[in-house]
Amino acid sequence: MQPSPRQEPDGEAVEVTDEAAEELRQRLAAEAGDVEAMSVLGAMLLRRGDLDGAEPHLRAATAAGDRAAANNLGVLLHQRGYADEAAGWWRIAAVAGSAAAAHALGRHHRERGDEPAAEYWLRQSAEQGHALGAYALADLLEHRGDTAGAQQWMRAAAERGHREAAYRLARSLDRRSAPDSDEDDGVADGGEAEQWYRQAAARGHRRAALHLGAILERRGELKEAGRWYLTSAKDGEVRAACALGFLLRDAGDTENAAVWWLRAAQDGDGNAANALGALHAERGETQTAERWYRAAMDAGDINGAYNLGLLCAEQGRTQQAEQWYRRAAYAGHREAANALAILLLRAGDETGAEPWFSKAAEAGSVDAAFNLGILHAGRDEERAALRWYERAAAAGHTEAALQVGMARLRDGDEGEAERYLRCAAGGGSAEAAYRLATLLDARRPPEPAHELGEPVHRRSECEEWYERAASQGHRRAQVRVGMLAAARGDVVEAARWYREAAEAGSRNGAFNLGLLLAREGSEPEAAVWWSRAADAGHGRAAL
Repeated sequence: MQPSPRQEPDGEAVEVTDEAAEELRQRLAAEAGDVEAMSVLGAMLLRRGDLDGAEPHLRAATAAGDRAAANNLGVLLHQRGYADEAAGWWRIAAVAGSAAAAHALGRHHRERGDEPAAEYWLRQSAEQGHALGAYALADLLEHRGDTAGAQQWMRAAAERGHREAAYRLARSLDRRSAPDSDEDDGVADGGEAEQWYRQAAARGHRRAALHLGAILERRGELKEAGRWYLTSAKDGEVRAACALGFLLRDAGDTENAAVWWLRAAQDGDGNAANALGALHAERGETQTAERWYRAAMDAGDINGAYNLGLLCAEQGRTQQAEQWYRRAAYAGHREAANALAILLLRAGDETGAEPWFSKAAEAGSVDAAFNLGILHAGRDEERAALRWYERAAAAGHTEAALQVGMARLRDGDEGEAERYLRCAAGGGSAEAAYRLATLLDARRPPEPAHELGEPVHRRSECEEWYERAASQGHRRAQVRVGMLAAARGDVVEAARWYREAAEAGSRNGAFNLGLLLAREGSEPEAAVWWSRAADAGHGRAAL
């Protein structure tokens, strides 16, 4: 006969058995008059929610002078709704040195509006090293505006393991380290903020995990950022789910991005709903896109109305686009105000457009400031136009910088002109690159002569700017690059640039290409290009 297999004990059953055995041991000791056992047994029953069973043991231990029992009796009475009687027992325990009771008593007084008494007892608790007391004291001091005191005790609570204190301390340090913060007292430390976010996040604080993810993302540590966003999102933080979606989208994983955006949007995140709308709009699924934009708007995200306006405008539904732009603009959306102004201007309503351009520009829309410049320039109001161009240029608007540079050239201020043209050219403006090259070219000294009489060519900065403009399709720059190549004897390079300019419609490019071909003996092809130049109005080619 085979012996029956030995069964492993169930872990949970063992734990329950151990707890029951401990309770029995404490109960027997309490019945024998052990005060500490009465207190421990009462606490065990209180944690279980057995208030009727806990109360007699706690009262007996309290009567014998046990301060932990007095504190727990206060907790029990507070749970029963006898707040004043609870406070009485907390006071007895606190006077006897219970930090937990001092914390509870401090909170009791704060709930009743007695802040001096609350501060006294919370300070008693905090100074004994009680984390909850330190946190509650910090919260009280912050409410009063005592920033230094609040931070001191928030730090103390955080150091004792209080995760909400760690999070709030991190937020405080984070705000102080922000570029636009006016609190520059040397305390601000973004690195320290990160450390506290990390501590709070490690203890399961989902908002701390969100902020930690954002810090890491800004620093380019995308893998770790994604892990913290995922942790936070799984704990129910919708903003983390949305942020994770953007991280995945930027990595090219739009399918999984959509999963997280959907999760966040269904929980009421307007930003995620907008992202879903944009995703469906890109796929041409306009009805689904519109539904999500409306969901974003319903969630309080005014970008939803703006995006609905853009969607309607793309479909030619101008009247509906105007309605959505207006809705967003009235709610303070500056780009919607700019878009509304453009819509009105295209409809011929310049009077209606200008106030919206102004509102958008004053709210910080760089495009609106540039558009106001165009509006004033169209009326020959050059000073007003320049003022708006300068404002847009200062915010990095490339075309505005070009316009300011051109205005400075007309005024003869070459130094300022160069500064603005460099900004515009650096921002990608081909016209600015060409104008800058022309300005530098005019200052360039003649090429030095070689000992044998041959010119020695040194590549100049102006050539670099001509070439940059030419590579962006600027026809006059292409002609100029061709001329420079011809001057140094590089016929192939010269022909390439002349041909590009000519094929793009440059009559000078066509004429110069003809000259080059004629010199190389290709007169029939040269005649074709001269004819094209003449047809485009080139005087010498017509001869």
